[in-house]
Amino acid sequence: MRLLLLFVHALPLAAQFGFVPQKSGVDASLRGLAAVNHRVAWASGTGGTVLLTTDGATWQRRPVPGAEALDFRDVEAFNAQRAIVLAAGEGEKSRLYRTSDSGASWELLRTNAAAKGFWDAIAFWDEKRGVLMGDPVDGRFVIETTADGGKTWQRRTPPPALPGEGGFAASGTCLVVRGKQEIWFATGLARVFRSVDGGQSWIVAETPLRQKEPSAGIFSLALGPGGTALAVGGDYRKPEQTTQIAALTTDHGSAWQPIPGLGGYRSGAVFFDRTTVVAVGTNGADVSTDGGKTWQAVNAEGYNAVQRGWAVGPKGRIARITWR
Repeated sequence: MRLLLLFVHALPLAAQFGFVPQKSGVDASLRGLAAVNHRVAWASGTGGTVLLTTDGATWQRRPVPGAEALDFRDVEAFNAQRAIVLAAGEGEKSRLYRTSDSGASWELLRTNAAAKGFWDAIAFWDEKRGVLMGDPVDGRFVIETTADGGKTWQRRTPPPALPGEGGFAASGTCLVVRGKQEIWFATGLARVFRSVDGGQSWIVAETPLRQKEPSAGIFSLALGPGGTALAVGGDYRKPEQTTQIAALTTDHGSAWQPIPGLGGYRSGAVFFDRTTVVAVGTNGADVSTDGGKTWQAVNAEGYNAVQRGWAVGPKGRIARITWR
């Protein structure tokens, strides 16, 4: 056993990580992903697409009646039966649906009433308590919290948005939560907002990511141990650019340092454990085993979102991530 462990450790990092394709049965662009455990995961995307696996290998459609024209950019799942999907779009195209029977039926929780509004992401601390993020309306980002599983929502008031500032509904991870009340969200102007009291008060920090173009900024946040967090993004119209696409903080988001080494624009990132981080984008995937400080390419296919165990992307692409 000792010799086997030494052999595995000696393998190149790319060989230790595998992206094993799985058949989704759809050609939708998949951006929402929620991994419950090693067998249960949900995915969502264009054309009102919602998918569920309960064996970690085969995926089944779970259509939402009347939502065929919607773009489900985010999904939050609690188990194989209960999940909430978010449709992103202008005005009433932004909606929330919930299922309690593995997608056999769906309840419309809410429709965006603001004609100029655009919802970007949702995140939940537990099955009852969650937060919704949307682009600015009347000069402030839409941040609302629920304590009853999404039935009712309370508006929070983050600091004012800058002119032209918005979020990216690219993978559902421009908004993340931790603990019991901590909220983080990131913007196209490469700023990070953080609240430790459920949205009552906020601090805002600038990061060194690319943000000169409307197609550039932070697309995903990944929270690590202690005060560590990773921001990834870049310019989705220039996916081969490798500068100003990632930054790391070790002091709870007060200061951010640029991180080199990723292979281009990245729309999703997640910590697999305290030191292992995976980031994905339309031109490939990278992994870090030192908390995001250094990176190595592990896959050349394009993906939009990643969670522990899976990655999803364009044209119905789903891959199971294996890790030795």
